[in-house]
Amino acid sequence: MGTEDRGEGCSGEAVGSRKIIHIDMDAFYASVEQRDNPELREKPVAVGGSLERGVVAAASYEARKFGVHSAMPSVIAKRKCPDLIFVKPRFDTYKVISLQIREVFSKYTPIIEPLSLDEAYLDVTQNLKGMVSATRIAEDIRTRIRAETELTASAGVSYNKFLAKLASDHRKPDGLFVITPEMGSEFVESLSVRKFHGVGPATAKKMERLGIATGLDLRAKTLAFLQQHFGKAGSYYYWAARGIDERPVRADRIRKSVGAENTFPVDLFTYEAAQDQLREIVDKVWGYCERSGTRGRTVTLKVKFANFRQITRSRTGEVAITTRSELEQLGDALLAPLFPFTKGIRLLGISLSSRGTEAAERQASTSESDVWTSSC
Repeated sequence: MGTEDRGEGCSGEAVGSRKIIHIDMDAFYASVEQRDNPELREKPVAVGGSLERGVVAAASYEARKFGVHSAMPSVIAKRKCPDLIFVKPRFDTYKVISLQIREVFSKYTPIIEPLSLDEAYLDVTQNLKGMVSATRIAEDIRTRIRAETELTASAGVSYNKFLAKLASDHRKPDGLFVITPEMGSEFVESLSVRKFHGVGPATAKKMERLGIATGLDLRAKTLAFLQQHFGKAGSYYYWAARGIDERPVRADRIRKSVGAENTFPVDLFTYEAAQDQLREIVDKVWGYCERSGTRGRTVTLKVKFANFRQITRSRTGEVAITTRSELEQLGDALLAPLFPFTKGIRLLGISLSSRGTEAAERQASTSESDVWTSSC
């Protein structure tokens, strides 16, 4: 476990500081399958389609040891782990268990912000149990989840959402870690910028070209410098590098769609060039997703050619996308089939739609639809 409480705040913080918990279920979908089928326990399991166009929706920790991860094409996953066992997703079951876990949360606080079926933020500054220690609340929640579902959860405790989420990742699986106000600044300064939520590979490379490799390097840059090079995201990076994140935990918040696009000064003709540009756009979209908590299941690619003909292609999965890597890989999966072609690309865009109908939630994770339109 992380830092011990001293009986005040989340772990020694000043009076008035917020107490935020981030709960993240460990390999949730795969763990449910292993729980319900003893023959799958301690074996490499992938939830998703095993066919050539299938995609891994979730992987057990046994499978992750071989490099298998969510959003990976099933054929690659099988190549990495020949003994991998594919299991068809049971979305209805995951949803029922998620509601059961939410019920555990509700015993402690009404301020619950779910990010997906398997993770949520809780504001326990003022809680229903009258408990002073957020760490002990997190311990109680993890114990109750295990008792009621036979599943494990990791928890992060801190004074804001940015640090609470970092803390929950710190000792997975089945761990608990606390980042106090005294620890926050030092914890962030030693962190690689690649670990910052909202910083994808392309943005990380750009930062490194600017001499920014760690949180300490980021903190050394002025707000004006970061805004000049990263636009609106520069302000987020500036404050995050100081361990500051004022976003509230929003109970039952309606998550919105988010997207970004870019028109190029010179048309793109190769897949490699288009893929590089798409990564930059994914960085913008995922950066917003991390800062706002937006998640979704439908990825839509927008392409406008030199003759102004426009196409959009989308793919809807059964479960919400939870990592930047998943968003990029699904975007690439929609982009690649367009090549080769003779017309140059003048615009690319990617968007993530947050909510779908009940029917959409039950679609296969490899479902795909194409919409062709024209615009001038």
